Amino acid sequence: MNIFAAFEARIGEALETLTRANTLPAGLDRGRVVVEPPRDPSHGDLATNAALVLAKEARTSPKALAEALAAELRTDPRVTEASVAGPGFINLRLVPGLFGDVVRAALQQGEAYGRGAPAQGGVNVEYVSANPTGPMHVGHGRGAVFGDALANLLAASGRAVTREYYINDAGAQVDVLARSAYLRYREALGEPVGAIPEGLYPGDYLKPVGQALAETHGRALLDAPEHAWLPLVRGFAIDRMMELIRDDLAALGIRHDVFFSERTLQGGGDGGAVAALIADLRAKGLVYEGRLPPPKGQPPEDWEDREQTLFRATAFGDDIDRPLLKADGSFTYFASDIAYHRSKVERGATELIDVLGADHGGYVKRMQAAVRAVSDGRAELDVKLCQLVRLLRNGEPVKMSKRAGEFVTLREVIDEVGRDPVRFMMLYRKNDATLDFDLAKVVEQSRDNPVFYVQYAHARAASVFRQAREAFPDADLSPAALAGADLSLLADSGEHEMMRLIAQFPRTLEAAAAAHEPHRLAFHLYDLASAFHSFWNKGKDLPQLRFVNQTDRKSTLSRLALVGALKGVVASGLGILGVTAPDEMR
Repeated sequence: MNIFAAFEARIGEALETLTRANTLPAGLDRGRVVVEPPRDPSHGDLATNAALVLAKEARTSPKALAEALAAELRTDPRVTEASVAGPGFINLRLVPGLFGDVVRAALQQGEAYGRGAPAQGGVNVEYVSANPTGPMHVGHGRGAVFGDALANLLAASGRAVTREYYINDAGAQVDVLARSAYLRYREALGEPVGAIPEGLYPGDYLKPVGQALAETHGRALLDAPEHAWLPLVRGFAIDRMMELIRDDLAALGIRHDVFFSERTLQGGGDGGAVAALIADLRAKGLVYEGRLPPPKGQPPEDWEDREQTLFRATAFGDDIDRPLLKADGSFTYFASDIAYHRSKVERGATELIDVLGADHGGYVKRMQAAVRAVSDGRAELDVKLCQLVRLLRNGEPVKMSKRAGEFVTLREVIDEVGRDPVRFMMLYRKNDATLDFDLAKVVEQSRDNPVFYVQYAHARAASVFRQAREAFPDADLSPAALAGADLSLLADSGEHEMMRLIAQFPRTLEAAAAAHEPHRLAFHLYDLASAFHSFWNKGKDLPQLRFVNQTDRKSTLSRLALVGALKGVVASGLGILGVTAPDEMR
């Protein structure tokens, strides 16, 4: 039951009535009309901007349109008050019984409450895609958690989601990995290697790879020329690094449906899918030979003052056309990326989402242009950039890891604080804002620690049911039975606040999925937990407001219905975020 969607439909009916009465012209664009919670709950239960966004096109004042629309909405039996505020907002107050219906719906539907109906079109969410050159760091973890939660959110909204990891196993960085692993191989065989040369990966994480190479190949690779051992060691090292990455992801509860190898795009002697892509784009007139003008300011890495093969990216919204071949005739990274994204479209995705680090800001426009080109406008790409994570302990920066050599590994953080704090706190800030992750604060048991506060709400709700079973051992406390309780008894302002937030849950899921912003759900769960804890504390001082009252069975069952609905919503929301909903806190 989504009362926001229901009243969007009701406002649409009211606008039709005004149109038939010639108060409004026909054909108004209602795409920007929304129904949402008012910023100040004291103003009502719902608010709409309908008059504000339609007045100009209707050639009337927002205030006049708001008054006419409010008058029409007052005829709805579900509305007790429709008032006009400010320049033309309409605030609605609803009959209390409507929120009782919401509580019943949450109890009866369980995990399905707030979830969307199956929708057309597939979504491909690519996330993590860390280079297989070492263990993941905390920044990778933020993108991993964000992408996984976004995929869960989209699935909850009814979309068919493919979770994908792009393995960057072609190019110079994996050759550096191979040479670094070969050095550790020599070390494992007792060869003196001295200091790790500049340009190679220095971390101790490659020592087990070198040892495994020695156990597999003995001394056979020592005297082989580089062109003979490089491909073998490269493949071996990539496989071991991907095992390490998969293990780290599993520790976060993250899985992917597809691991796509960049190397497969360039397979075969004819250049594979990348060469085929360039040929197809050329046939469409989207590739030409030309020179790029010198860019203003700092030249980008891919600018060269020479005749080169260019993609007409400007025809699809980019600022400049983009090169597809390097000076030596090899493919640019951009050419491979276009071929990869075309593969996603060919596999049925109509919506593509790439979750990347903040340093990929310059990548966005060119790839959006490329996706429009290869899909003939049928698919769109949204690139979500995840800002840096500052790792702290009691406010002080954490030192680098000896194992990784350059950074603190994600696995070290998970092992220290646990999966749930990592996941929740990575989502408790918008992805494009820098995140301070304090290892000490995320395990505190206080209101200032959001993950504890939300999980504690679920655990407290579970404890309410344990108390109720002791107080009323003969009572049927199943969701189906509690849905039949007299919810008109829930008259306290704190109870109404919890019901209001339960009612907002479907809209929060819908809006968060549409905006690709999982943090909205994390914020909503914190608000719900806060309302619950506040009412709990209120009951300490006012016995008549306690959830379990042995002398008042009827009010106890009503409040248990509310607690059961809230508990289910918190569990459902935490599940989407990939965080556990404990029945007890240790």
